[in-house]
Amino acid sequence: MNEILLSNPVIVYLLSESLLFGLLFVAFVITVGILFKWDFDSYSQQQFRLERRAYLVMTIILFVFAVKFLLLIYFVFTIDTLSLLVPGAMCAAGVISANDYGMPLLFLKLLILFFLLLWMTLNRDDLKAKNYPFFRIKSWLFVIIFFLIAVEAGLDYAYFGTIDILKPVNCCSTLYGQMEGANPLPFGLNTTTLLILFYLLYALVAGAMLSGQRVLSLVGMLLFVVIAYYSVVYFFGTYIYALPTHKCPFCMLQKEYYYVGYLIWGTLFGGIYLGLIASLMELGLKAERSRERKAALILLSIFVLLCTAYVAVYYLRNGVFL
Repeated sequence: MNEILLSNPVIVYLLSESLLFGLLFVAFVITVGILFKWDFDSYSQQQFRLERRAYLVMTIILFVFAVKFLLLIYFVFTIDTLSLLVPGAMCAAGVISANDYGMPLLFLKLLILFFLLLWMTLNRDDLKAKNYPFFRIKSWLFVIIFFLIAVEAGLDYAYFGTIDILKPVNCCSTLYGQMEGANPLPFGLNTTTLLILFYLLYALVAGAMLSGQRVLSLVGMLLFVVIAYYSVVYFFGTYIYALPTHKCPFCMLQKEYYYVGYLIWGTLFGGIYLGLIASLMELGLKAERSRERKAALILLSIFVLLCTAYVAVYYLRNGVFL
């Protein structure tokens, strides 16, 4: 058997994901049955049973969301510990790129977390309305989430099961460095232009949120998350590491850097998630989401201030920029 699959963190992770999938399968079967029989205007015994089952499904999904959030953090921790087993890997960056399943799996996990948060927002509004106006929408959304999690479960086993501990992988310096002088930034950008776009897009998103420009806010956030990722990896991250050649999105998650990466990536994706949900619900369902917009703006502002603070503190201490 693959030595990776015998690692304690991997066993705990895969067992936890398998148990969650089992719970979700039960919820999926119940949800499909409810969808074809649901009639809120009916006062029959069957409708009352369906409503009780709907509450059971809701409880399962809320539990799964909480655990999936923790498991995403544990997944990153797990692949980081595997860097001790995989030759050439200095951190999670080398392990996640050890085969073709790693990066798609990580992206899928982030996507599933977004959809689960969207479901929770819909569910809260649905319960407040008393007549369940979003019941079918959130139920079909859950069906989509279930199939995504089914794919994720397959990728989990495919990823961990095919990591070859005898085959060297690239370290983060190679993966995110400038290979043979090539520009790693998208669209041919240089660092100066990247930073200008970073702050301009943040200002655009903040202005659009405050003025209620939903479409502009939606587009701005989709552009900002891309530019923000590259800005952290290729500029702000070097100030976290205090080393101009160290460019990696994973090393900042380690204790040597006080786990600040969890705060940086958490505020970025948390803000983007809440902002996208607010814009989508306001555009699609005509529902006012001022609370989510404010929370999104606060999280994104913390992200920008934190990144900027690392540069400012380094300059104040050393009198130069990297």
